[in-house]
Amino acid sequence: GDKAFAQFLTDEINEEKKIQKHKSLPKISGGWELEVHGTEAKLVRKIAGEKITVTFNINNSIPPSAEEDTQEQQKPDEQEPELTSTPNFVVEVIKDDTKQSLVLDCHFPEDEIGHEGEEESDIFTIREVSFQPTGEADWKDTNYTLNTDSLDWALYDHLMDFLADRGVDNTFADELIELSTALEHQEYIKFLEDLKSFVKCQ
Repeated sequence: GDKAFAQFLTDEINEEKKIQKHKSLPKISGGWELEVHGTEAKLVRKIAGEKITVTFNINNSIPPSAEEDTQEQQKPDEQEPELTSTPNFVVEVIKDDTKQSLVLDCHFPEDEIGHEGEEESDIFTIREVSFQPTGEADWKDTNYTLNTDSLDWALYDHLMDFLADRGVDNTFADELIELSTALEHQEYIKFLEDLKSFVKCQ
């Protein structure tokens, strides 16, 4: 059984490498520096008096609906549809002279993706906003967190503009999806390779 499993994994790895779009991770325009720790990626950009970090994790970042629909309609010889990784991401804006950072929790709404052609709508939304002490590893649940569900739309628009002024806009979000998808695929191939060595080792 293990031999067959290892053989299957070898084929699978070769297939995945064939469809891998990026041999190295795509860059994000606008002077963001990328750090990757396993499945977590962090983008950092400094502008006058501020440091902006965007953090996301590729785990569970592929929407489930994509997989269910394809099972039924797929004809045997069709290419599998491309999976896209749309992770939630956290934007932290740190001003040099304060001890607080503004934290905005953003996500890609599932129904928004793929509706191009409508008026310039944002492809991501802000879900929560809070202040957190700068440099704390664990953010406190005791800090007030603003949920945007019931937010005055004018305030919400200002928050979106605030992000856009710092380089977090639709272009950034598109590039983030591209980066995340490449990273997810890279990790998946690595996982298959690790699984293969694990299965083979007697």
